[in-house]
Amino acid sequence: NLLFANCLCAPRMVVTLFVSCSSNTISPERRFDPGVKIAKLKGMLEIITGANAGLMDLRLMDAKGAEVCRLDNNDADLGYYPVEDFMRIHVVDTNPSTSAGEYEDVSKVEKFELTEDEYTKRTDTVRAFKERNKLGRFNPENQAKMIEEAAKKEVEGQEEAAGIKVGDRCQATLPGHGGPKRGTVRYVGKTQFQTGYWVGVQYDEPVGKHNGSVEGVAYFTCPDKYSAFVRPATVEVGDFPEEGFDDLDEM
Repeated sequence: NLLFANCLCAPRMVVTLFVSCSSNTISPERRFDPGVKIAKLKGMLEIITGANAGLMDLRLMDAKGAEVCRLDNNDADLGYYPVEDFMRIHVVDTNPSTSAGEYEDVSKVEKFELTEDEYTKRTDTVRAFKERNKLGRFNPENQAKMIEEAAKKEVEGQEEAAGIKVGDRCQATLPGHGGPKRGTVRYVGKTQFQTGYWVGVQYDEPVGKHNGSVEGVAYFTCPDKYSAFVRPATVEVGDFPEEGFDDLDEM
């Protein structure tokens, strides 16, 4: 075994080290008192790694993963060894009944499960607390507001959509998306991807997002990147011919 003399410089209050273990994949960073005895350090490492303090060998590793020495004297201070910040203490779990990853495999943990009916009958749950204090969805006033807001979202855009029909020429103006984009209305109504009413527009140019399908649902078909769904309030229908060179006064 290697013996190391204590450093003659002023002792440090703490040393920052990583901790690893042969029986799991953890590698937390911890701060230790260099004056702590190796025997006591093992007890601290048992809490961190789950390995039995009486069945562990400690190795001091440098930043590159090379072994510096073994921490094998239970009566010695941690600072007795050449420990430096950001080195690593590797715990070798010598327990023959321990397998790698044993403390991380939650499938081996016995779970406490309740049926929905059993959970509802308990009085010490978060749900029971909310019911007693009329919080969240258990507050009649909040519930009424939620229902009202949900109903409004379902009909959002209905009034504006009434004046738009498939085949109309239009231009869509979206805040923060540049100027108006001209196209043809290809769909008007509700969708599966969002509540309320929407207008599917096939643009004259490839400035859209898709080909008329959203999240696997085809509302209409057109070339890719030519279509988008917008709220009815952003759509103006009328005489909006397709723009081209003939529309320019000069070049």
